[in-house]
Amino acid sequence: MNNPDLLDEVCENEVTFRFVGLHNDPIPENYQLFTSEFDFDHSATLLGDGFQMLAQTSGTFDRPVDIGRCPDNGSSYRIYGEQQGKRYYNYLIVEDSAEYTLFGFTRCHRYAGYFEIARDERSILISACIDGEGTSPQDPDSKEFESVAVLRGGSLSQLYQQYAELIAQHHPARAGVRQPAPIGWCSWYAYYADVTEDNIRQNLDVMEGDLDSLEWVLLDDGYQAFMGDWLSPSDKFSGGVRELIADIRRKGKKSAIWLAPFIAQPESELFKQNPSWFVRHHNGDLLKAEDVTYGGWRCTPWYVLDTSNPEVQAHLTHIVKTMREEWGVELFKLDANYWGTLKGKRYQRGVTGVQAYRMGMEAIAKGAQDALLLGCNAPMWPSLGLVDAMRVSDDVERDAHRFEQIAKETFYRSWQHRKLWQVDPDCGTFVSLANQSTDPGNYDFHRNVLLASGGLLLSGDPLPDLTSFAKTTLSKLILRHRYSQEAAQFTSLSLHHASLALTEGGKLHCLFNYNENVREVTLTSDHPLYWYDYWSGEKLIEEPVQKVRVPLEAGLTSRAIIASI
Repeated sequence: MNNPDLLDEVCENEVTFRFVGLHNDPIPENYQLFTSEFDFDHSATLLGDGFQMLAQTSGTFDRPVDIGRCPDNGSSYRIYGEQQGKRYYNYLIVEDSAEYTLFGFTRCHRYAGYFEIARDERSILISACIDGEGTSPQDPDSKEFESVAVLRGGSLSQLYQQYAELIAQHHPARAGVRQPAPIGWCSWYAYYADVTEDNIRQNLDVMEGDLDSLEWVLLDDGYQAFMGDWLSPSDKFSGGVRELIADIRRKGKKSAIWLAPFIAQPESELFKQNPSWFVRHHNGDLLKAEDVTYGGWRCTPWYVLDTSNPEVQAHLTHIVKTMREEWGVELFKLDANYWGTLKGKRYQRGVTGVQAYRMGMEAIAKGAQDALLLGCNAPMWPSLGLVDAMRVSDDVERDAHRFEQIAKETFYRSWQHRKLWQVDPDCGTFVSLANQSTDPGNYDFHRNVLLASGGLLLSGDPLPDLTSFAKTTLSKLILRHRYSQEAAQFTSLSLHHASLALTEGGKLHCLFNYNENVREVTLTSDHPLYWYDYWSGEKLIEEPVQKVRVPLEAGLTSRAIIASI
């Protein structure tokens, strides 16, 4: 069933939509582009993305399962109603007995797109919708809606490749997407917001010898005086951030910095001096994030910059340009990006939250020049073509449940690596802290997740406290990056087995058990090979064979196996 107000044009597997109606009724948040029968087995496994980084959904159509802890319709984010039917933003994959089917939005310039599955009296229907945010269809920007592709095939990886190529026609990837992934150290998971200048210098001092391959130093949250005042250091950085970065560069390392560009706390000079720069409710009151969504993790309340305002755009360009040209920053970790899409009253009438966010990101890119942009806590499809790398999982914690959660979040999005952006699976943490620790076996699982995912490789541990296990792990992960920059490819949505060609004659197999019973996995090859444990180098069988059985213990367990001539 098609919408009579829309003209749809089909080009191979992609459909574009143009508004041709004569009325000017506001476009609602659940505006249907088309509806068709959900002609799949009711037990088929689904995978749908979320509007923002922390949301993904699996399960079946009548029993959806949230992968992360912050679904879009949860009590924290409240992007749509908690009792409403599940929305699968950006794309929806159906794993049926015969093949895979992918429904996916191929562009996101003005509206967020999502899919819904609902049962009526006679059948089950799937609908493709956009969130029109109440805009007027007769506005010039509203005439052309987002486009949708429907793809089918027996290979999940080939389907993803087709989909990525269609997206690239609307959102060309940034230059950094195909560059070697940054390898280095990040301050957040060692010190969190309590980080000091001395902490950074202590870690910088040990980034030599065995740790010399850690090329980047990422100064995370905690250096700034207030959220919003990114050029003003806190008292913990009395020597100045600019001077600290200069010392990092003198040591032969590359500098990266964290900022949350679209929010400000009320104590900041940015907020106090420029109240007209912030998004408002439609009654004219200033909008606090907590009024409409998750209020933020610290230094709240958060107010949201109105990036449709040219003055705000110029401000963002100035901040980032200063850090790039005068401080020497070469990578910007842009956090809390989702908040830049919040709906409200803006300087430019008719601009959607998606559009405003993209305007802000373009202003940042202008200031960043050739520096890398890493999105974090970001709206996923609104960021297409605007970042070099993207965090695809929740924050890591030294905890079994969190290790499992971020593994699934990362693996379900690993197809995006080096196609849409470089995947950031979050930091490697292999050393327990006084207030955050877990069993050694869980660190084994965590390192195999990073081994399979590829992408950014940043240590999140205090480097002076690294154990021999942690050092060996980092060394072997860095070696994997030297052999291949790609992500291992999974054979199904079960996420049990991923493989990657590392060398001309060598292949990596990563096997995962997610708190399940004991399993035995059979690995095969076209001709006899030697089979090794990746970490220990021990042979599984002394002679080359074409088939090997690998046991996986019960619980949260994993193995990494090399098959080589």
